[in-house]
Amino acid sequence: MANHNEPRKEAVQNPPEPFDGDAVPPRNRFPWKTIVALVVLAAIGITVVTRGNHAKSEAKAAATAKSGPPPISVVMGTVAEKDVPIYRDGRGTVQAFNPVTVRSRVDGQLQKLSFREGQDVRAGDVLAQIDPAPFKTQVAQAEAKKAQDEAQLEFAKIEVKRDAALLASKILTQEAYDTQAAQANQFEAAVKADQAAIDSARVQLNYATVAAPIEGRTGIRMVDEGNIIRAGDSNGIVVLAQLKPISVVFTLPEQSLKEIQQQLSQGEMRVLAMDREGTTNLDEGSLAVIDNQIDIGTGTIRLKATFPNANLKLWPGQFVNARLLLTVRQGGAVVPASVIQRGPEGPYAFVIRADMSVQMRKVAVGQIDHGQALIEEGLNIGERVVVDGQYKLQPGAKVKPAESATGQEGVSSTAVNAHEKNGRQGKSRRAAGSDGN
Repeated sequence: MANHNEPRKEAVQNPPEPFDGDAVPPRNRFPWKTIVALVVLAAIGITVVTRGNHAKSEAKAAATAKSGPPPISVVMGTVAEKDVPIYRDGRGTVQAFNPVTVRSRVDGQLQKLSFREGQDVRAGDVLAQIDPAPFKTQVAQAEAKKAQDEAQLEFAKIEVKRDAALLASKILTQEAYDTQAAQANQFEAAVKADQAAIDSARVQLNYATVAAPIEGRTGIRMVDEGNIIRAGDSNGIVVLAQLKPISVVFTLPEQSLKEIQQQLSQGEMRVLAMDREGTTNLDEGSLAVIDNQIDIGTGTIRLKATFPNANLKLWPGQFVNARLLLTVRQGGAVVPASVIQRGPEGPYAFVIRADMSVQMRKVAVGQIDHGQALIEEGLNIGERVVVDGQYKLQPGAKVKPAESATGQEGVSSTAVNAHEKNGRQGKSRRAAGSDGN
């Protein structure tokens, strides 16, 4: 045991020798000089790279400043020349040309209804039958009374003739003769009264058969068979409406009255009946009448138009948009509606110059109809305009045609697609607003 412990004890007791500068340093010494050298080299490299990138950016900025910003892709179009119809639009409702509430003109029991609900009938067709027995009895009584009075009249005439002979023979006094003649005249008047009573009873009998006064379509019946109906009933039997032709009553601002009167004095004015969304033409008719007064509460004038309604697309009570054709503008300047932009100073459009820079120009718009804007002032036929992409533009900016644009009649296909998209969005907004109302 003592032999193994002695070397270890000796090693502990002997201290380490002092380090000599020429000797090799111990392994656990940290290499500070190497790390410092690496850091310096990395800093030099970063400085060189940063200065190189900065020089490239300055060169690119200088080139950009020299050549200007890149052109902006837009959809281009051309101001076209077209004949444009000028309309005045108003809201209206469809009214039956001749609505009639069919009522009984006599009292009695309703025996039979001779029509189907929704049936088209002609004037004179039988609609209902009221029990005629009481009225036939009245006719028979009147005829019998007439026969009685006619018999008395004949006897009175014979008496007058006999008395005339007696008066000539001085057998009968004048007074007796005059009395007999007056009685004969009374019977003659009674016979005439009896004939009038017979005619009246026959009229009442005819009223027991209810006929259609006009041609039209029946509605829902308001009374059933077997009920007692009276001439004073307010509901009636059925409502009969004439649908061919049919009327539309609509309103326009009073400012349009003068130009409407001028055009109406030159001939018939055409009116279109559009559906609630204003997209489908239901029928075409003509202006029939202008109301004789302006509504002071709304500042509008009422007008009525007549439509043939051959396909029954117009129905009483239906809401429609009426379009009154005022005139046709020959050779008008027309652009897609998306060309027109709105600003604080009014509508404007971006016009493309020959050097492909844009100019913001004020315009006066006559009307916008079916995605086409009629330009009164500000644009000339043949000028190029920006149809889509205006939100990226400033006056003087350079533009270029969009890659997907292919020209067609002065407007690219991209412009047409953008216009159709705007049109669909507008229709959706109008439909949502109509449903909300």
